[in-house]
Amino acid sequence: MSQHDKEHLSIKIEYNNPAMSQLSFLEKEDRKLINLKEASDWASQYLNRNVTISNISYLLQYGRVKKYGSNGNPLLNIEELKDYYDSFKKEKQWKRILGEDLNWHLSFVEYKEAERTKHVHRLHPYKGKFIPQLVEYFLDSHTDEFKKEVYFHEGDIV
Repeated sequence: MSQHDKEHLSIKIEYNNPAMSQLSFLEKEDRKLINLKEASDWASQYLNRNVTISNISYLLQYGRVKKYGSNGNPLLNIEELKDYYDSFKKEKQWKRILGEDLNWHLSFVEYKEAERTKHVHRLHPYKGKFIPQLVEYFLDSHTDEFKKEVYFHEGDIV
C-alpha cells in the first residue's frame, strides 16, 4: 500500500461487544462502509420492518450489494444498500401508476447501466443502445407469465 493510500484511510474502532473491539478501514472519501450489524439496523429503520443480519449477508453473497473488507469482517457501502432498497420503491411506484401487468423481469433493475446497455458500434453517433439481457430473454428456452412459448431453439439461425 502506497503512502498516498495510507493517508486516505482512517481507522474506525467499533465496540459491538464490550469484550472485543473490531477495526474497520474506511476511506475518507465518503465511502460510508458499515458492517453487517449496522447495515441490518439501518435497513430495519429505513424500511420500517425487521431486516436481519442474514438478509444483509444474502445481499452480499449473491452480489446484490458489493462487498468490501475481508471475509472475517465484510463491509458494505450504505449508499449502495440504499440504492438497492430504493429500486424496489421505484418498482412499487410504477406498478401503482401503470398497473400490475408489467414484466419487471425486462426492466433489468438488478444490473448497473453499464451491464445492461452496450453501444452497438462507434462508426457514427448512433443514439440507440443494445440490451443483451433483452435479447437473451427472448432467445433462451424459458417460459414465464409473459413469454408463453419458446420462439427459438438451439441451432436456429436468427
